[in-house]
Amino acid sequence: MSEALESIVRDGAAEYGLRLSDAMAAQFARYCDILTEKNNIMNLTAISGESDIATAHFLDSLAPLTLPHMSAPLEGARLLDVGSGAGLPGVPLRIAAPEMDVTLLDARGKRVSFLMELRDALDIRDVVCVHARAEEFARTSARDSFDFVVSRAVAKLNALCELCLPLVRPGGYFIAMKSADSDGETAAAGVAASVLGGGTPEIFEYIIPGADITRRLVTTRKISPTPREYPRRFARISRDPL
Repeated sequence: MSEALESIVRDGAAEYGLRLSDAMAAQFARYCDILTEKNNIMNLTAISGESDIATAHFLDSLAPLTLPHMSAPLEGARLLDVGSGAGLPGVPLRIAAPEMDVTLLDARGKRVSFLMELRDALDIRDVVCVHARAEEFARTSARDSFDFVVSRAVAKLNALCELCLPLVRPGGYFIAMKSADSDGETAAAGVAASVLGGGTPEIFEYIIPGADITRRLVTTRKISPTPREYPRRFARISRDPL
C-alpha cells in the first residue's frame, strides 16, 4: 500500500469537505494496486501512476458528494453507475459513502468480471455488479428505481439522458460528469431531458484537488416517469438523438 496515495486522496477529499477514515484511504491504495495490475491485461484506463490515478480518477469520482442533492443523509440511498468500466465513479463513491447501496452497470462482460473481483478484494461485497446495456436494464424492474444515476461515460449528454433518466426514480437525480467545455452538449440536452421526464439540467463546476483541472457535474432532476417508449435501441439513439 502507498502512504503517498493515501495522503493525496485523504487531503483532496478534505478540500471537498469530505472526511476519509484510515480504512477508506487504505481501500483507495488497494484499489490503485489492483487497477494498475489489471490494466496491463485489460486496458482499463489510459491514466497511470499513483498520483494521477489518485487525482484524475479517485478524487474526480468523489466530486458528486459535494452536490447539494447528496448532502442529505445517504443511508439507504440507491446509486447506479452507468458504464462503470474500471469502477469509476461508483466504487470511490461507495468507499467514501458506505451507507449507500451501489450498483455498477457495464455492457462488457470482462469488465463486469473485473468489477466483481475488485468488489471482493476491497471487501465491499454488498455492491451489485450487472452485465447489461443501460437501455436493456431500463426495461427491467430497475426502471424508475434509483435515487442517483451517475455516469462518467464519454457519450454526448442527450444520449446519456436517454440511457440514464429512465432508471432514475421521480424526485431523484441523473448526474453526468463532464469536461469544462461542455456548454454545447449541455444546452442541446435540455430538450432530451424534458421529453424523458427530467427538469432543466444544472451545471456545477469544480476543480479536482491537486490537479488544477476544472470539470463539471451536470445534474438533472427527474420530475415525472419516463414515457414507456424510451429508451430506444442504442443504434437509434446514436442515429437520431433527442
